Order: sequence, then structure tokens, then C-alpha cells
Amino acid sequence: MFWPMTAIAVGFLSIAVLGVLAIKVFVEAQRLGRQVADTTRKINSAAEELESAAVALSGTGETLR
Repeated sequence: MFWPMTAIAVGFLSIAVLGVLAIKVFVEAQRLGRQVADTTRKINSAAEELESAAVALSGTGETLR
């Protein structure tokens, strides 16, 4: 009777550990998603700034001709 109870206890603990790890993975995936979204916003902002600077520079080049 000892071994079946031990097996049930180990199985329960294993499921509990997997649950805790699943929660940690979920939280880290959300954090990574937020970082990706923030980085995407920064890249888009930098691209817009680069585009406006290029337009201004091309306008300056036209006046030098």
C-alpha cells in the first residue's frame, strides 16, 4: 500500500510543478510580447524620423543645384 500512495503523491507533485512552470512561461511570454511591441513602436518612430530627415535633405540638395 506504500508504493501506490507514493506514486500518487509523486504524480500530484509533478503536476503541481508543471503548473508552476506553465505560469512562469505564460508570464515571461507576456513580458516578451510587451517588449516586442515597444521595440516595434521605437523602430517605426525611428523610420519616420529617418524618412522626414531624408525628405529635408533631398530638399536641401535641390536648392544647391
